[in-house]
Amino acid sequence: MAEMKITDSICYVGVDDLTIDLFESQYRVPNGVSYNSYVIFDEKTAVMDTVDSRAAVQWMENLEKALDGKAPDYLVVSHMEPDHAGSIQVLAEKYPEMKLVGNAKTFPMMSQFFDMDLEGRKVLVKEGDTLNLGSHTLHFVMAPMVHWPEVMVSYEDSEKVLFSADGFGTFGALVKNEEWIAEARRYYMNIVGKYGMPVQTLLKKAAALDIAMICPLHGPVLKENLGYYLEKYDIWSSYRPEEKGTVVAYASIHGNTAKAAGRLAELLEAEGEKVTVFDLSRCDMSEAVEAAFQYDKMVLAAATYDGGIFPPMEDFLHHLKSKTYQNRRVALVENGSWGPLAAKAMRAILEGMKNLAICEKVVTIKSAMKPETEEQMKALVEEFLQ
Repeated sequence: MAEMKITDSICYVGVDDLTIDLFESQYRVPNGVSYNSYVIFDEKTAVMDTVDSRAAVQWMENLEKALDGKAPDYLVVSHMEPDHAGSIQVLAEKYPEMKLVGNAKTFPMMSQFFDMDLEGRKVLVKEGDTLNLGSHTLHFVMAPMVHWPEVMVSYEDSEKVLFSADGFGTFGALVKNEEWIAEARRYYMNIVGKYGMPVQTLLKKAAALDIAMICPLHGPVLKENLGYYLEKYDIWSSYRPEEKGTVVAYASIHGNTAKAAGRLAELLEAEGEKVTVFDLSRCDMSEAVEAAFQYDKMVLAAATYDGGIFPPMEDFLHHLKSKTYQNRRVALVENGSWGPLAAKAMRAILEGMKNLAICEKVVTIKSAMKPETEEQMKALVEEFLQ
C-alpha cells in the first residue's frame, strides 16, 4: 500500500501483504494482512514501528518517499513480534543517527532477534514518560501481555491519536476495504483472546485519554464511532457473549454424528434459536473459535475414537481452553459403536474451563440415530434452552 496522509502531520507508510497464506503460520488469511507503520513529522521525525521482513523492500520505498530526503530522529518500537519488528535492523543501519525508543523489555528482545550495536542509540521509556517532537508529544502507556510482555502503546496529545500496537487490529489487507468487524473478531479471539485481563487494564487506561483516532498495527485506521470499537473490545476481553445463539460444532468419522448434529440444529432452530454449524474436520478452526466466543451457547457432538474423542473435536476444545473460553452454556452429544466415551472425555476438558454451565442430559448415539435418539435430543433441547 502506498503512503497516505492520516493527518497533516502523520503519514501511513505500511504495506499490504497479499501473498501470505497463513498468519503466524496457522490462521488462514484469504484477503492477506496489512503491516502498519506510520511517520510523525515535526521538528523531530518519528517512525512508529516497522513491518515484517517479507515486506521490508516495499516499506522502505514507502518510507523514503514520505521522508523525502529527511532522516528520521526516532523509531518507536511498540511490539517486538517479527510481523512488526522484522525490519528494525534494516532501518537502523540505513539511518545510523536515528534513536530507538522502547521499554525495559523491548531491548533484550531486540538483541535476541538482531545482532546490532545500539550503544548510545537507546531511548528507554516507562509508564507515563513522554517524547517531545515539537508540537507533537508522545505519551507512553505500558500494555504488558497485550499480547506480548514488552508491548506499549503511544498517545499523541495534540492530535489525540492512539497508536494501539496490536490492539484493534484485524486480518485483511487494506486494499480489500473490508468492514472492520469482518475480521477484527477472529483476529482478537485467536491472537489476543487469552489475555482478557491485560486488555481490560489497557481499556481502563485508554478511558482516561481523549482519543479521536486509533492507529493499529494491522487493519484500518479508526476515525469515527470509536465507542463501537471500544465496546466490542470490552465485551470480548471480559469474555461476555456478544449475542444470543448456538454454535453446533461436530466431529464425525463416517457421517452419523454429522447427521445427529444437523438434526439437533433443526430442533434448536424450530425453537427460534439462531444456530451456526461447524464441521470441525473441514472448517477453518479459527472461525469456529471465533463463533464459540461470539455466541452464548454451544453444542459439541463428537464420535468416540480410540477410547477418547475424535481428534478434530479434541483439537477444538484445546483451542478454546488456551483462549480462556468461559461464561457459556454447553451441551454434549456423543457417538460410539461399542463404548461411547466422547461425552465423558469432553466434559473432563470443559470442567477445566471457567463458569461453564454444562447440561446434565447427554445425547448418546450407538452407531446411528434411532427413534429414541430424537427423544433424547428433545429432552436435551428443553434443558439447554431453559
